Amino acid sequence: MADIPSGLLEACVVVGAACDKLREVHQSHQQGKIKELPLLGAEVLQVHAPPFVTKESASSETQAFSRVQKRRSFIKKKKERAGIANGETAKGSDGRGDTTTEDISVPKDLDLIALPQLCFPGGLQIASEQREDSYHYLVFTDVFGNRTHAVVVQYYRPIQLVTTLQSCLQYMSHPNKWHPALKMQDVGHQNGHRSSSKSSRLYTAYGICVISKYPYYNALRDCLSCLLTQLKPSWMGDFEERVKEFSAKLALVPIPPPGQLHVVFNLRPLQIGLPSREDKDRPAVDLDLHLPFLCFRPRQLLQIITSLLTEQRVVLLSCDWARLTLLAESLMLFIHPLVWQHPFVPILSRQMLDFLMAPTAYLMGCHLHHYEEVAAEVAAETDDLILVNIDDGTVSSSWSDGIDLPDVPMAAAECFITRVEGLQVHYDLEVCHLGASTEVNERRAQRKQWQRKLNTHILNITLELIVNIFREVHDHLNYEHRVFNSEEFLRSREPADQPFYKKVLDTHIFHSFLKDRLNRKMDGFTRMELSTRTEAYRLRSMTESPRRPTMQELARKYTSPESRLSKRLGASLPNLGESGGSLVGPLRQTSFKNIQVDSGMKSPQRPVRLFKLPEFPPPLAYHYVQNYYQEMITLLGKAISGAASEDSSLLARYHYLRGFVNTVAGKRLDALEDFQNLYKTDTDIFPGELVNALVDSLQEGEQALADRRPEIKRLISRVKRDHERERARHVDQGVKRFQLPKKHMQLEDFVRRVQESGIVKDQGTIHRLFEALTVECCKSSLGWHGGGSAVKASSQSIFYLDSNLEGQQKQVDPEIFRVFYTFWKETEAEAQEVALPASALEHLEANECVFKLSSSVKTSHGVGKIAMTQRRLFLLTEGRPGYMEVTKFRDIEEVKISSAPFLLLRIPSLKIKTTLRKETFEVNLKSEVDLWHLMVKEMWAGRKMADDHKDPQYMQQALTNALLMDAVVGCLQSQKAIFAATKLAHFDRMKLEVPLMVPKTTSETLKHKINPSLDLTSPQAVDVLLYTPGQLGVSSDSEGDGNPKLWCALSDGKVVVFDAASWSMQQNQVQVGTSRVAGHLV
Repeated sequence: MADIPSGLLEACVVVGAACDKLREVHQSHQQGKIKELPLLGAEVLQVHAPPFVTKESASSETQAFSRVQKRRSFIKKKKERAGIANGETAKGSDGRGDTTTEDISVPKDLDLIALPQLCFPGGLQIASEQREDSYHYLVFTDVFGNRTHAVVVQYYRPIQLVTTLQSCLQYMSHPNKWHPALKMQDVGHQNGHRSSSKSSRLYTAYGICVISKYPYYNALRDCLSCLLTQLKPSWMGDFEERVKEFSAKLALVPIPPPGQLHVVFNLRPLQIGLPSREDKDRPAVDLDLHLPFLCFRPRQLLQIITSLLTEQRVVLLSCDWARLTLLAESLMLFIHPLVWQHPFVPILSRQMLDFLMAPTAYLMGCHLHHYEEVAAEVAAETDDLILVNIDDGTVSSSWSDGIDLPDVPMAAAECFITRVEGLQVHYDLEVCHLGASTEVNERRAQRKQWQRKLNTHILNITLELIVNIFREVHDHLNYEHRVFNSEEFLRSREPADQPFYKKVLDTHIFHSFLKDRLNRKMDGFTRMELSTRTEAYRLRSMTESPRRPTMQELARKYTSPESRLSKRLGASLPNLGESGGSLVGPLRQTSFKNIQVDSGMKSPQRPVRLFKLPEFPPPLAYHYVQNYYQEMITLLGKAISGAASEDSSLLARYHYLRGFVNTVAGKRLDALEDFQNLYKTDTDIFPGELVNALVDSLQEGEQALADRRPEIKRLISRVKRDHERERARHVDQGVKRFQLPKKHMQLEDFVRRVQESGIVKDQGTIHRLFEALTVECCKSSLGWHGGGSAVKASSQSIFYLDSNLEGQQKQVDPEIFRVFYTFWKETEAEAQEVALPASALEHLEANECVFKLSSSVKTSHGVGKIAMTQRRLFLLTEGRPGYMEVTKFRDIEEVKISSAPFLLLRIPSLKIKTTLRKETFEVNLKSEVDLWHLMVKEMWAGRKMADDHKDPQYMQQALTNALLMDAVVGCLQSQKAIFAATKLAHFDRMKLEVPLMVPKTTSETLKHKINPSLDLTSPQAVDVLLYTPGQLGVSSDSEGDGNPKLWCALSDGKVVVFDAASWSMQQNQVQVGTSRVAGHLV
């Protein structure tokens, strides 16, 4: 059964020195036997963990949701002879030692062995004077990568009182085993002497560690502060009872659901708040994220982030233990959605420094005192360490003065630095115009509001950095076959950025990131990437076209470095967007050149709503706790009734919270009803695991009642089905890197290989390409076979396996595929180097790309090169560089092959007649004439069909066909190459056959045609269309949710969503199952 989510508290552990050790030190000090106060070993003294109360009758109604069955025993040393050091194994009761032990029940996932060292990482120091309370933070990671968080407070007590405390505790807990050496009259007396002298008084530290599954560092620190106000003035005999009562109260606090609903509660004298997670994929943020910016300059932070992304061994160092965890946790949030896959130990005690010898990447932290030891001894045994000195704000290497780390891609780094420089990280500057508040909780609320806004801004900046680094990864993914074309992605990077990507692409953290992209995970990265796309990029996403640089990119490429940099940065600033309008945008964007990130940075925050918990009851009495749950359920019911029906998001959060409280209160059917209402309102935060566990715990009578309620019955059925589907989905689907084939390929394998390569997805086009690559061998094979020859024929690109022609299986040779793929990629690379004169750039649209360039030829308008874009043909004249437009494809009237006289020869030429010019344009293309004839005719036919059907995808398909023709001819290099290329003249052939007529009414009404099957390998039928109205130009958030939407349910169970304002695809695919979606008229 799945784990039932716990409340705020997982456990509360009290750590300190053993009583006999304290007495021994105190006596030696009084007698003058010790000059320096020693460090003592710490041990676990108390463990408090839920459940704290159970129903007296042991009814299963509440026990079903307690975690008693998930507990284990922890053997705590109760009294230990002097001389046993901390960390050594205590001998048991088998006669080999005099250690007595006590069996304590603790949560199953809680490891208390190393906890004393982590609560006192520098050792438990006896002091001669009272010291200030000190807080630090811990993170525990299990073998599955699940993290548990803790806050520790160290506070000092006089040893005399501590001795009496432990005597009283032992007496109250085990009166029959009370040690006679410790008596109540020891208060204020030791060895017959009254200890009134301040100089003879000693102090020892207690560590109180509050452990939670949730990273509420500030909230737990505030809770411990409230506890200390009760412990310090009280009699120490109440110590254990007060800590237990404190722990039981925290166990009653529910965790808020993801979204805008926060939970607050009173723990006198403070009001404490639990912020919610932004979404279910991100942890709650309850720490001050601006602390790293106070410690490091932006470039140093980029170096640290780079060391994480490239999976280095990183060691954080500081003289303040609290800074280590806060900085480490901030860094984990900064690289989101990438998740650190390696050891994560922000605090290492003195005894744990050998962890730094680990042979893998890690992020660990230790005290600054160990800097020399780590830099010298540890680095000598391991690879290079990245040493991050938090106190000095420096990043260094253990092996050299410099840091051998690649730089973050320049455009992304410059944008990050610009953003960071605009941060206001000083609270005093924000409130200097305000008067002093006399209410402590009012001041705290004001400070938290400022911190929440700053945290949101910082998370947007760091997420923007990650988006700018990895924005174009999805352009090189094949979702059907889960392939990432890493070589092609690297080739598309700027040369200066390639060292960074070469290191990152081989890391576990990037591999996990790729899995999420291939699973089409809709997380913060995806949302920002979608919301910050330029309009031209959105329009390009509506079509599929080969990768080529646009005119705008070429213009930037051939400007000076200074100008190029300023344009990079300028593109990221407000109101500097590129001009759009073209239906074909850039498929390749160099890092951040054309990104308007402000649309993502300025996403409006939804107002935060607070739900205040009732005042805590006596937390150790069962009936009081049940009344507390009932009061909370009543308050949530009132909140649901009072919430506006339009605010479905807030209603969903209230139902989530009430469902959770009903669950822990044992009201299962009421909880299921709340979760059913939640499922109808917001499936994004639906707690599937919790509801599945809730369903499994239903008793027979409850199951019968649930079956009589149709909505709950449907919910149970749906949850069970989703759970089984999720279990089947847990089979790890890896990520493959594209590799060229090494064996002969039949049609099915050839289709998969071409799709993996990223050249083209459409199966029909790939089938035609297969026929083109095998047509030459097919003809020659027919000649060799004769009528029914039994001899197997082979050629360079194909094998016939059967003697019967009807049963022949054609196969493409891997060498032919390699040559074809190489030619295609070389053509792409050549397009990157096209140098167009300024006069040409002025005439072409910003988003046009040069896809084909001829050799130097003679034309009727002089000598030059013919260039082809997706819109037109033009001539680049030589000698005096110039531009002359030949024709747009829609203006062509006739294309034919002719010959031009040259001395005694006839040179093959191509004649193009247009509607806008009387004279015919003629170009002597010589050996290229047949290929250009095919390409121009295909582009002409595609343009005509695109105009007739108002569907730009026809033009893109024609462009792909033309480029495939070019690659096939370049690959085969034989007499039959042109005949093979004709197999790809799809639209030109359709024009000669029965034309696909568009009814007049449709032609007059149709404004724009969209293709829901764009990202699919084959066309799918649209079963259901759903139009959801909105307001054009009014967006409720950065994703444009205020715009109208068109939902298309396809025959294979996928749902595609279009923004009806721009008709761009919002999210490529939503897989809702394998069954077809049914539509009902309401």
